[in-house]
Amino acid sequence: MRDASLPVTLIVVGLGWLLWEFRLFPDIDWIISIGFVVGGIAVLVLDGFNKNSVVVGPFLIAIGIVWFMHDRYGASWRLLVPAMLVVLGALMLIARSPRVPERRTVSRE
Repeated sequence: MRDASLPVTLIVVGLGWLLWEFRLFPDIDWIISIGFVVGGIAVLVLDGFNKNSVVVGPFLIAIGIVWFMHDRYGASWRLLVPAMLVVLGALMLIARSPRVPERRTVSRE
């Protein structure tokens, strides 16, 4: 499975949004937070360690943590959004490292 990051992200966000709009999703923000964290972990597991998953997986996990901090502790989005931009930029710089492979190599036997 090549580059599953974007499809997994779209599925997680889309399903969460649909469930929310149809009022099938409880009005509890920690569930949304867990969804982002699970989506990030799923990207890392499905894609392995590559330039794409190194950015998307941890960023989804960070979104889940930030969402929880906003809901539980009332952290302001005015602080959280710039912090997330810094995290995203740092992850993008890490992905540029030559040590991070382009894609996971699949052995075909």
